Amino acid sequence: MGIDQNFVDALAARARAAEELRRLPDETISEVIASGFLEALVPKRFGGQEEKFPAVLDPIRRMAHGCVSSAWTLGFYALHNWLLALFPEPAQVEGYGRGPFLCPAPLAPTGRGIPVDGGVLLSGRWSWATGVMNGNWIMVGALCGPTDDLYLALALLPADGVVIEDVWHTEGMRATGSNDVVIENLLVPEHRLVRVLDIYSGNTPGARLHDSTTYRWPLVPALSLAASMPALGAAERATEIFAERLEGRILYEGGTRQRDKPMAQAHLGQARVRLRASHGLLADTVAEIEALLDAGTPVPVPVRAEARLAAAHIVRESRTVIADLLHASGASVHFSDHPMQRLKRDVDVLSGHVVFDYDTARELAGATAIGLKVPRAAML
Repeated sequence: MGIDQNFVDALAARARAAEELRRLPDETISEVIASGFLEALVPKRFGGQEEKFPAVLDPIRRMAHGCVSSAWTLGFYALHNWLLALFPEPAQVEGYGRGPFLCPAPLAPTGRGIPVDGGVLLSGRWSWATGVMNGNWIMVGALCGPTDDLYLALALLPADGVVIEDVWHTEGMRATGSNDVVIENLLVPEHRLVRVLDIYSGNTPGARLHDSTTYRWPLVPALSLAASMPALGAAERATEIFAERLEGRILYEGGTRQRDKPMAQAHLGQARVRLRASHGLLADTVAEIEALLDAGTPVPVPVRAEARLAAAHIVRESRTVIADLLHASGASVHFSDHPMQRLKRDVDVLSGHVVFDYDTARELAGATAIGLKVPRAAML
């Protein structure tokens, strides 16, 4: 995977233009395809690298040092390449076989799949379709089956049959191009459907097809941990910028350097220890899941709940670090071209993702830890 410092620097150089464009620039798409990053979790039989799932976490985090929106979008493209590997084999042949698989995946079940011969007839409207402006496939959540026997599934179809509605006018995460999509009466063959409960548990057609623990990771830990990485990377970059500013910033009141102020030093120390704690939590969470999978043990619900909470906590801590450092940096960081304010706006918006709902994540982790039942539809 070629996510090196040059790639990160290029994302940083394009961050403002990407924000104004409200989608990823074509150059970014071309460079990430050339880097091989999107193939990290693609099975070897389809020309991919078949890395262990955690291999994508660090590159996503580092990309956020350049542009949080880009890291979020490219991270999800990589994650959705992994999701494709969980579908039945014919869907994988189609998706991987047509060149780079660039697939937005609004997973909320806001569509309906009516059974027809050979599959379902899909209709609906989906919001938050990250990366849809550059996508060539789309994956959506839908309630499928007859009315008296509904099941939640992911449906995969080419993007050329989708209508994109331009609604993405936000304060942050603008470059993700997360517009709405509308689908009306499109046939989705049976082989392009996979049940969500099977993905939650790591028991999918792809998990049985590919001999790798990568494809037995349960969905919610995978999604939440990958999606938390742009926030962690943003907090790291904010801390770097704050430390760099301390040396040269002269305070108007008193004419002293900010680096000599004890409170400025305290802000920096607090940010650094919070980041270290987040890294430790991430490493412990990943190690526990990997150990279970290596032993051939399915990841139990309490561990999945703890992983979701860990991701939500990392995002919460990252957001706090950025807000604290921004507050301590003076008025000049609020100019629209300053990276500090972009970091804050982007993380404020991404923290609204449902998987990072801190109250829900804490409740589910606590309830499952003591053996209580949780709703069947809970994201675990």
